[in-house]
Amino acid sequence: MLDLIPSLSSWPPAVAGERYAVATVVAATGSVPRPVGTSMLVAGSGAVLGSLSGGCVEGAVVALALEAMHDGGTRHGTFGYSAADAFAAGLTCGGELGIHIEPAGHSLRDALVRLATVRPGEPVALVRRLDAGGSGAVVIPDPATFSVAGSREAAALLDAGGDQTGVAHTGVAQLESFLRGGGSGVVTMAAPGTCPTGPDAAAPDEARQPVTLLVETRLAPPRMLVFGANDFGAAMVPAAKLLGYRVTLVDARPAFAGQARFACADDVVTAWPHRYLAAEAAEGRLDRRTVVCVLSHDPKFDIPLLESALALDLAYVGAMGSRRSHLQRVDDLLNIGVRPEKIAQLHSPIGLDLGAVTPAEVAVSVTAELIASRSRKSSCTPLRETSGPIHAPASQPAPTTLSQQEIAWT
Repeated sequence: MLDLIPSLSSWPPAVAGERYAVATVVAATGSVPRPVGTSMLVAGSGAVLGSLSGGCVEGAVVALALEAMHDGGTRHGTFGYSAADAFAAGLTCGGELGIHIEPAGHSLRDALVRLATVRPGEPVALVRRLDAGGSGAVVIPDPATFSVAGSREAAALLDAGGDQTGVAHTGVAQLESFLRGGGSGVVTMAAPGTCPTGPDAAAPDEARQPVTLLVETRLAPPRMLVFGANDFGAAMVPAAKLLGYRVTLVDARPAFAGQARFACADDVVTAWPHRYLAAEAAEGRLDRRTVVCVLSHDPKFDIPLLESALALDLAYVGAMGSRRSHLQRVDDLLNIGVRPEKIAQLHSPIGLDLGAVTPAEVAVSVTAELIASRSRKSSCTPLRETSGPIHAPASQPAPTTLSQQEIAWT
């Protein structure tokens, strides 16, 4: 849903005040094209904003959305591959999607209007009730510091009211941790006053229905620090921005850093690389999602910079250079006391073996290695030579996103 917000304000049905329903992926197994949280809006006129599968199931979802708007109820559809029925709506890729569909009521519309005022890239979360026992949506403006006890809207959404004992329970603490970590997915919590398991568990007709939430979190964009104002840096900056990074170009030489070709970087800094990195770390502006690409290929810059970078807990540290340069770099790092296990974390020579020659091709090589480094299952093998699902679960920069988490709140 968060991805649709920039387009919602100009979507003709929304501008005209037309009714619409929201269809959202709430479960995804096997090879599927879109992750949990992906949404599509369907207006009463049949107009559509967004996509759930790239075309496989959209027609059936539109029909269910129109039905939901007609009677005001919710719908849930499960779509998978059916070899027996060639005309059934399903996923040709072989996976399975669970899709929740509901008419957009006042609470959800108000939440979407509020989201539209959030600046691009600003941290935010949207929490929606999916179970039959509740409804509504809450916007969390700063998920990194979220507390149910500090949010009347969130407490009401969970039916927690003013019960501080329920709010303080481990289940809520786990929900708060889920939000603070940038999680997006379905969270199921047992209702207050019930015991989900054990001999004293309430009978099904006596127990309250569990609270099911769809949580979508957007943290501040991860950072990529590109060191080296040269042809390779100029190609790397726009490539990194395509992956959603906030890109900072750093070079100690004002005449090089000030060139117009680096204007698309979010920040251009003229400073000694290792001093800048140390200052950013000291100010807490780096985290486990941060990427460092050392493209300067100059030992007087590279060695102190790599010494600093390898001492930090970062997502990726890579350095450009030939194999001969890499061997000399390793010797230099060992001589100044960098431990071998830290040097082993360095991606050098940087990038995958794609036969890259030009700066643009090298940028593709580096970003390919960066994407591959996020997943332990990546083989970097052509898909035609592999088996199993080709659509990996959608990744967010570290920490790893959970697609579904079961939380017991008793």
